Amino acid sequence: MSEGSISIEYAMEKASGPHFSGFRTPTATSVSSTNFSDANVPRQPFVIAGVSGGTASGKTTVCDMIIQQLHDHRVVLVNQDSFYRGLNSEELKRVHEYNFDHPDAFDTEQLLECIKKLKIGHSVQVPVYDFKLHRRSSDSFRQVNASDVIILEGILVFHDQRVRNLMNMKIFVDA
Repeated sequence: MSEGSISIEYAMEKASGPHFSGFRTPTATSVSSTNFSDANVPRQPFVIAGVSGGTASGKTTVCDMIIQQLHDHRVVLVNQDSFYRGLNSEELKRVHEYNFDHPDAFDTEQLLECIKKLKIGHSVQVPVYDFKLHRRSSDSFRQVNASDVIILEGILVFHDQRVRNLMNMKIFVDA
């Protein structure tokens, strides 16, 4: 590692201070895919694709703190809320009974597709969900560009094993 650059692991440990429980990449003996200083190593983003916790637990605050600490790296935040499924006419009639905290409320396949594309360095268009109409805006997307760090935030980002398998780090906020 050159003097002027730092690895994501180092930045995360430094940022987390005394509350850090320890992080190492899964393949400690190989060249870390998160060390961005080696030009010969393909750049694969570090996926902190897991900031989860209950409603109003502080997930967004934790994400903001991580982003501030990683100011030397390109960081994108993807919210699981963007991947809510639009409600059909029957569900809309009983929207007050609909469980938005259930795994079936999300389009996990589209979420997986987006994160996989970001991991290989492609930009994606993330849907925009209209919380008043309970459906996606058909003509509106948020452009998310390739980055060094991908943060996926949401109440159920740990539910699906396929999503968890894409994560380098998982953070559960319990407040």
